[in-house]
Amino acid sequence: MEALLENIQLILDGKMLPGFVFGIVHVGLVIIGFYTGWSINRLLKITSKGYISGIIGASLAHVIADLVASAIDPSMRARTAGIVIGGLIPLLLIPILEKYITKSESHIMIGDHEDIKKDLEGEHHH
Repeated sequence: MEALLENIQLILDGKMLPGFVFGIVHVGLVIIGFYTGWSINRLLKITSKGYISGIIGASLAHVIADLVASAIDPSMRARTAGIVIGGLIPLLLIPILEKYITKSESHIMIGDHEDIKKDLEGEHHH
């Protein structure tokens, strides 16, 4: 297996390509979340507008995936705090963007899997 990884240059000079494990874990967690229906949005929809919960939920899901992936990947472990803090800081922009940016009602598809299915099957009046 190691020879195969070396041939496709995932191992260079006896070391695995930095960030490789991070990438697999990060995207893997996102895919697992989509396929299992795990959703931060369900909790957030109770306390906020639907589209805001979608924005915050997607952002937090990525920060959580970043946290787990960087903690697991030895080449990224020292960067974990910076990655997580850097991922959380843009969330502070949401109140400013909410106040000053005009959004179209049909711009963002919100909700969890059941809500999206209901939206797609329902009648749309333009």
